[in-house]
Amino acid sequence: MRIGELAARTGVRVRTIRFYEQAGLLSAPARTPGGQREYDDEAVMRLRFARSAQALGLSLAQIAEVLRVRDREGPPCEHVTELLEKHIEGLEIKIRELTALRDDLRARVPPAVLPDPGRCPSDRICYLIEDEGRANPVDDSEGDE
Repeated sequence: MRIGELAARTGVRVRTIRFYEQAGLLSAPARTPGGQREYDDEAVMRLRFARSAQALGLSLAQIAEVLRVRDREGPPCEHVTELLEKHIEGLEIKIRELTALRDDLRARVPPAVLPDPGRCPSDRICYLIEDEGRANPVDDSEGDE
């Protein structure tokens, strides 16, 4: 099948299919005498897998590694299990961080309490962000550089 049909069958844009080829997620396809790419059903399977893996939050590098394991060793289930367990651990950490951030934001803007511009002296911008009494100061080591 040509690249347009592959795109239609998988829901993956033509441009993305070409990128996946360059990234190693798809093998270089056979070419017609006219130089057009010709894909087989394996390309459909790999693209559907890549989309499913991305939906679970895996990176392209992780997906490529799973495909390499599959190609060299067969079903990559043990590798995928380890990968997903690490991903779950990372998500749990992120959830804790986001929950703490949400709680801090809620404490700064309590429901039904109007902001008090009188709490913003001339040497500060906004007490809601710069409140020195907060337990969670901003970490200067992160952010835009």
